[in-house]
Amino acid sequence: MTATTVLLVEDEPAIAEVARLYLERDGHDVVLVGDGASALDRLAAGGVDVVLLDIGLPGAMDGIEVCRRLRAADDWTPVVFVTARDDEVDRILGLELGADDYVTKPYSPRELAARVRSLVRRQQRARDAASTPAPRLAVGAVVLEPDTRRATVGGTPLALTTTEFDLLAHLMARPGRVYTRAELLSAVWGYPADDASRTVDVHVAQLRSKLGAASPIRTVRGVGYGVERS
Repeated sequence: MTATTVLLVEDEPAIAEVARLYLERDGHDVVLVGDGASALDRLAAGGVDVVLLDIGLPGAMDGIEVCRRLRAADDWTPVVFVTARDDEVDRILGLELGADDYVTKPYSPRELAARVRSLVRRQQRARDAASTPAPRLAVGAVVLEPDTRRATVGGTPLALTTTEFDLLAHLMARPGRVYTRAELLSAVWGYPADDASRTVDVHVAQLRSKLGAASPIRTVRGVGYGVERS
């Protein structure tokens, strides 16, 4: 099995080395850079599977701007934001820019490695789906083709991140079924999270924004989310 390449964008050497150690123990190839410009240069070279992106980078380009520029050209590569600011605005802004997840410093290196493992598994499932026929999912005007990772609304292509696609596909696979946030975190992200329910909420909000009036996603207050039956 080919090793996963993780781009670790972190300017604090002690934190970077501990993270690198745990990720390499998991079998990943780790590329370490300490600023936004170097991160974009490495991303442009290709071959990066997961990005761990510190928000508070030195210089004129912080992690938020790196993510914004990455997402302008690439909806596929998973991004995990790392922030020292325990602030809901940072978290939500990061996710709205197309990040797949976040961790807050100080974090457990084991937790960080677990997040990366989860993202890698999801990428592998997506690659497997591309080589295995999968049923087309359609609810109203929204159509997903899991084998090609193609999403359309009324025939118009829709750009979704990896996480947005996986979340929408999970909901659309069983119209009428309502999922709790914990169930969605487990099924889509691959792990439970005690304090990260906003991750689900923000991704749902982003999907609704992209889908517009065609969005089939409904909120069941006090329970979670599902999609309407056609």
